[in-house]
Amino acid sequence: MSDTTNTGTADENSDRRKYEFRKVIEDLKEYEGSGTQLVTIYIPPDKQVSDVVAHVTQEHSEASNIKSKQTRTNVQDALTSIKDRLRYYDTFPPENGIVIFSGAVDAGGGQTDMVTKVLESPPDPIQSFRYHCDSDFLTEPLEEMLSDKGLFGLIVLDRREANVGWLKGKRVEPVKSASSLVPGKQRKGGQSAQRFARLRLEAIDNFYQEVAEMANDLFVPERHDLDGILVGGPSPTKDEFLDGDYLHHELQDHVVGKFDVSYTDESGLYDLVDAAQDVLADQEVMKDKRQMEEFFENLHTGDLATYGFEQTRRNLVMGSVDRLLISEDLRKDVVVYDCDGGEEFEVIDRRHATPDHECSDGSEAEVNEREDVIEHLMAIAEQRGTETKFISTDFEKGEQLHDAFGGIAGILRYSTGI
Repeated sequence: MSDTTNTGTADENSDRRKYEFRKVIEDLKEYEGSGTQLVTIYIPPDKQVSDVVAHVTQEHSEASNIKSKQTRTNVQDALTSIKDRLRYYDTFPPENGIVIFSGAVDAGGGQTDMVTKVLESPPDPIQSFRYHCDSDFLTEPLEEMLSDKGLFGLIVLDRREANVGWLKGKRVEPVKSASSLVPGKQRKGGQSAQRFARLRLEAIDNFYQEVAEMANDLFVPERHDLDGILVGGPSPTKDEFLDGDYLHHELQDHVVGKFDVSYTDESGLYDLVDAAQDVLADQEVMKDKRQMEEFFENLHTGDLATYGFEQTRRNLVMGSVDRLLISEDLRKDVVVYDCDGGEEFEVIDRRHATPDHECSDGSEAEVNEREDVIEHLMAIAEQRGTETKFISTDFEKGEQLHDAFGGIAGILRYSTGI
């Protein structure tokens, strides 16, 4: 069994692509091998394919030392399969790199199946080459790419230096730094001390302006995509900076937290992200909460909400759905039946067999197709220019979407009476 999934380039990298990708990861996580027979290779876009082939060849020859004949054969077969797949590529892998999974997986009853899967062009570039052997495939780096991205501006400063950068998903990107000419505190008394103190305050003020300018240049152009700004540093400094309104007024509103951070060099940006974990987790769920609050508001006060498979699908086909809301935990299939030229649907558990269906006019139904209900709805949503939002079940209204509304709902552009 062998296949390739291409998650597409930037313009194609839609929710649907990500969902397909997420499904492949879920399948991979189900597989188990015995011992360390499952091989995972992460190949960055700048790694020469010939180097990877050489590495795999080396691993193949070293695997001949494995004592267990069964394990030795399985590992060598997996590595041969990987080498075969690498032949399809030129000098370098496709955009963003590739990940290859190969190994003998448990098929029950003491039997194994050989599985090889290739994932091309993941959502983010693969950062480093990894060769991994275990009883499970290594999927965590891919799962991190799929987690809610989020874009946060980062500022760390004291009176000596400052650094600004981005937090993109889980990746910290330092961008700019500045160091100040603020003199140290002087202990002498008299006129010179007062003058010195004034000059020192001016130097601090100038430095704060420089830091703000650096942050404004970086963050203002992205302000509409910004999920928040985090500010870190020792106590008085970060407070003075924020209270002094140095930041552009639109950015000031985006500050979601300030944190005590000891270091203000590049490493301080990483410390800031660590200190802000609770705020970041809240922000991630906040986006989902806002969607669900809007849905419930529309449900209670008007007719710009729809829910359940049938109604939501009919609205999607009409092009009236602005946003399709799907529970992240939804695991269902839809069976499409042919009823004398018309279509009827049943949503069923993914693990269940396809049921017989009696058409509403009493005739016998024929099965047209059976597919993942999410893919079925997203295909219509894409054709109609409808945005799809996956909603977490980590909060009450997200749970309600899954439990009370069948995991499927929509916010409408206009009322359809459906």
